[in-house]
Amino acid sequence: MAADNQMMGQFDLVGIPPAPRGVPQVEVTFDIDANGICHVTAKDKATGKTQNITITANGGLSKDQIEQMIRDSEQHAEADRLKRELVEVRNNAETQLTTAERQLGEWKYVSDAEKENVKALVAELRKTMENPNVAKDDLSAATDKLQKAVMECGRTEYQQAAAANSSSSGGSGDQQQQQQQEGASGEK
Repeated sequence: MAADNQMMGQFDLVGIPPAPRGVPQVEVTFDIDANGICHVTAKDKATGKTQNITITANGGLSKDQIEQMIRDSEQHAEADRLKRELVEVRNNAETQLTTAERQLGEWKYVSDAEKENVKALVAELRKTMENPNVAKDDLSAATDKLQKAVMECGRTEYQQAAAANSSSSGGSGDQQQQQQQEGASGEK
C-alpha cells in the first residue's frame, strides 16, 4: 500500500482547475537512468501544466534495508491484497453515492417513494462506510443494493421520459406511420 512506501521525494502539480473526483487526468512518467537517478514528470492533460522532480541515489536505502523491505512485502502480500480489495470496494461505494445523490436531483419522473428508497439506501451505505472495521462483503452488498435501486429508477426515468416525449409529439410512431399510409392511399 502507498502508506508503506519509502518517500523518495515530493512535488505538487499546481494550477489544475477544480473538478469532481476522477475527472482530472494526470500523466506521470518515471525515468530511471543507469546511475539510479529517477526523473519524474507529471502533466495535467487538460491544461498541459507540467511539474518535474529529479531524485538522486544519495542517502538512499542500504542493501540490507532493501532486502528487509522485500522480505516484509512478501510476508504481508496477502494482507496487502485484502486491504487493496477493501479500498477498491470503498472507492466504488463512494462513486455510487456520488452518482445516486446527483441522480436524485435530476430525476423528474421517478416516484417520491422510489426516491425515498434511494435516499434510505444512501444513508445505509454511508453508515456502513463509517464503520472502520467494515467487512468488504458487507460494504459491497450495501453498494450493490444502492446501485440496483438507482439503475431501476434510471430505467423508470428513461421509460417515463420516452412516453412523455412520445405523447407530446402527437402520438406514437406507429400511429404516425399509419396516418401517413392512409394519407398516401387516400383511405380513411
